[in-house]
Amino acid sequence: MDKVPMLAEGYEKLTADLKVLRAERPRIVDAIEEARAHGDLSENAEYHAAKERQGQVEAMIGDLEDKISRAQIIDPSTLSGDKIVFGATVTLLDEDDKPVKYQIVGQTEADAAQGRISYTSPIARALIGKQVEEEVEVTVPSGDKFYLIDKIEFI
Repeated sequence: MDKVPMLAEGYEKLTADLKVLRAERPRIVDAIEEARAHGDLSENAEYHAAKERQGQVEAMIGDLEDKISRAQIIDPSTLSGDKIVFGATVTLLDEDDKPVKYQIVGQTEADAAQGRISYTSPIARALIGKQVEEEVEVTVPSGDKFYLIDKIEFI
């Protein structure tokens, strides 16, 4: 069973999401009971919708419990070094010398609009293990991108 690396805030979000889903369970059971009371289940849309939601919630709970049980919480502020690793915040210069900043995070925490990329993304995979002043070529859906690593921070 592989560990799932994540930051502390990602772990807290997963546990909060799990708590919300677990709180939804009794409401779903109530909805199923109420729909059952309406009679014929074969043509009862409320019953089928509640049962479908119950299946979705149970699947999401199972997925979250699995991720939480395998979580490896990494605090970037305790890291150091001159190579890019999980949790590092990296400033890159693109082909036009325009700075681009990314933090390498877990899959559940990734949000490209916020500059947080998953360690499994093409850019992060190309960056991990590299040092300042190295050039990186990344093949992304929009084509090849070239970056120069300008700065590595552990914040």
